[in-house]
Parts: sequence; C-alpha cells; structure tokens
Amino acid sequence: MKILFTGGGSGGHFYPIIAVAEKLNKMLDREKMASAELYYMSTEPYNERLLYDNKIKFKRVTAGKMRAYFSIQNFFDIWKTSWGIFKALFQLFALYPDVIFGKGGFPSFPVLFAARLFRIPVIIHESDSVPGRVNAWAGKFAQKIAISYAEAAQFFPEGRTALTGNPIREEVLRPSGKEAFKELGLDPNIPVLLVLGGSQGARAINNQMETLAPRLVEKYQIIHQAGEVNMAEVQTTVNGLLGGNPNASRYHIYGYMGSETMKLSAEATTVVVSRAGSAIFEIAAWGIPAILIPIANHVGDHQRKNAFAYARSGGAVVIEEANLGPNILLSEIENLMQDENKRAVMKESAKVFARTDAAEKIAEQIIAVLLRHQI
Repeated sequence: MKILFTGGGSGGHFYPIIAVAEKLNKMLDREKMASAELYYMSTEPYNERLLYDNKIKFKRVTAGKMRAYFSIQNFFDIWKTSWGIFKALFQLFALYPDVIFGKGGFPSFPVLFAARLFRIPVIIHESDSVPGRVNAWAGKFAQKIAISYAEAAQFFPEGRTALTGNPIREEVLRPSGKEAFKELGLDPNIPVLLVLGGSQGARAINNQMETLAPRLVEKYQIIHQAGEVNMAEVQTTVNGLLGGNPNASRYHIYGYMGSETMKLSAEATTVVVSRAGSAIFEIAAWGIPAILIPIANHVGDHQRKNAFAYARSGGAVVIEEANLGPNILLSEIENLMQDENKRAVMKESAKVFARTDAAEKIAEQIIAVLLRHQI
C-alpha cells in the first residue's frame, strides 16, 4: 500500500502535509497497516528532517510556475511543466500509489495530471477561502475536497467538500510544559504583543513597529519576528529609537522563530499582529485575539479574503495595508489590550474556527480510500 503526498514548495503547503502524515502513521499502526509506504513528490523536499521523522520518502518532480502576469519566464516554464508531466507519468507508473493527497501549488500539477490519466484516487485540501488554480482544476475530479474556509465550498462540485479547517502539526498544538514568561525573559505582569510577518518578515509591518516602538514599550512587552533578512536593519533602528529609554529591554526582536520559541511566545501573548497567510490557523488554535494585515495585491487576493473570512468568525480585526499607519495600528492594539471582555469573546471564537482535528479527519478519509482501493 502506498500513499503519495504532493504540494507546492512553501511551508503553507508542506506543514499541513506533515500534520496529516503524523496522524496517518498512528492510524496505520492502529489498523495493523504498518507496511504502508508514504511518499512526498514536489520540486524540493523543503524539510528533510520532518520527512525522515514521519517515514516519508521524497520523490523529485519538475514543474514550472505559471504566473498570472506577463513574464518571459512563463514561456520557459511551459516547457518545464510539460517535461514535468512526462516525467511524472513514468514516476507514477513505477510507484503507482493507492491514493494521492494534494495540497495545491504548481509543483503538484504534473503529479495530479498523471494521477487523473491513471485514475488514481485523489483527495485535495484547500487552505484559502478562494482556491488556487491547481486545486480549482483538481477539484473537478478529486474524490474528496477538504477546505479550511466555508467560503471555498462554492468553487468546488457540490457534495464532495468537507469543512475540516487547516491541518496543524502536533508539535504546534502540544503545550510547551514550560514557564513561557521565564523562558523568554518576560515580566508576567506586563501584557505581551506578538508581531509576526512570516518567515521572510513583512516590511510594511516592520516599518510601523519601528515608529511605534517608543510608545509601545511604555505599556507592553513586544516579541517581534522581523524576518532574517530584515532583522539587522530593524534591530539597528529600534535600538536607536529606544536609546536611553528605561523600558528598552521590553522590545525583543527575532529574525526567525523556531517551533519551541513560537509556542512559548504564543503562551505568553495577549494580542498578536500578523499577516493573513497560513499563520491564521495556528493563531486561532492558540486562541490569541488577532490584528491581521493582509499583503496588498497578493496573488488572487487570497490573504485579504482569508483575513476577512476569519474576522467574520470573530477571532480577529483587519487593517488593510492601504490604510495602515502607526496611529491606526496603535489604536487597534490599544482597543484590544484594554478590553478584556472583547479579548475573551475573540479567544473563544478563534478556538471554534481552528478545528484542531483537521489532520485527523483528512487522515481518516485517506485511510477510507486506501481500504476501498484494496478491495
């Protein structure tokens, strides 16, 4: 028995796959199906350690990215994708998995194209409120379609979607078991503001935080994930603005935050400011009231639509980047920090939205298809 995962080369695609694989491995052991083999097919392995830890073998596929705007690279990538489909046909014929789980993204297209030709059962998951092009196409023949936002159902065939939420790794959901304030060098009596800009950082958010640093440290402690490429610049600017400030030690800057640091930060945080990518689901699972600032002009406007879909659930407020300014951001931070009742309501709404059993539900469907395919 063979199970193949495929998806784009970003963390937003990769980590949900790992979350599903974690649950699958447990279920396979429980169902005495330990002989099942797991594979991941993409352009890059992304995180080889996590693949190894979850008994997943990597298979490389060639794929070109089809951009929604004019680029000379589109011409070359057509040929790259064509070659990728040709190779994927041979790879899937040799492997012939019993079921394929797709997370979308251009690296999954050659795999899913070959799967359709070979009539291999496919299950897909869509993380956004509006599906990407590959998932929108794959939804036409996928047996099951898991979605994170109820709004996404309208883009897929009726009767085949299930609102599961987004799969989150056990490592992220599991309590740290440590004293978060002590581990991070924070004062438990002072509210904490967590600022997330994604692994690459968010320059628009960084700029606002630099401006607000002297005013924020008067009342709050700040954990600011600025992105590795931006960290030195942000650190220099903030240090200059807080030079001689008696509360300067309240501002903590990180380039990248590993799982342990992120989890500890979440446990200590009162309010979070974040982009509106896949981090929404982790924020919701942690039950942290959020201020979301979606990327302007993002492909398909996904971040903006995700942000407002989550805000409608009650777990967040949204500031569009076009309206972003230090006074507006500070006002929203103050509103949440000073209203404990509102934060309590947002926290409960966030936890309802999170659907922390998403990985388990998807793994169950994969097992069901796997068993049917063996009959």
